[in-house]
Amino acid sequence: MWQCPKCGREFDNTNQDHSCGEPSKTIDAYIAAQSEEVRPLLNQVRDTLREALPYAEERISWRMPTYWYKQNIIHFAAFKKHIGLYPGEKAIEHFSERFTEYKSSKGAVQFPYSKPLPLPLIAEIAKWCFDTGNHH
Repeated sequence: MWQCPKCGREFDNTNQDHSCGEPSKTIDAYIAAQSEEVRPLLNQVRDTLREALPYAEERISWRMPTYWYKQNIIHFAAFKKHIGLYPGEKAIEHFSERFTEYKSSKGAVQFPYSKPLPLPLIAEIAKWCFDTGNHH
């Protein structure tokens, strides 16, 4: 186990990437706590998800901005070098051919800050998760 010297949280991995301190209570607070360079990108993702999921409620879940309608639909989060999108395993499988230029894992895809955000793809993923019931 590794313990962060700043916040005291314990992790399995040494130097685990995480946010220190109390988790944000709102998406506004989450975005405001990020760096000046990252905030506009997070707002672009937020605006895209708001438009794609007009009936979803915004909330913080798992310390991430989340869109919820009867259950979690999709999450996103800021990291050191990328924005992570968490639509769940089935969405990652369904859209895998569209992620060739991005790093993806079982339930997430990483959009690096060095590339333009694929906002139409993010909207399509969110709508697919909502329409198919394959929520995260």
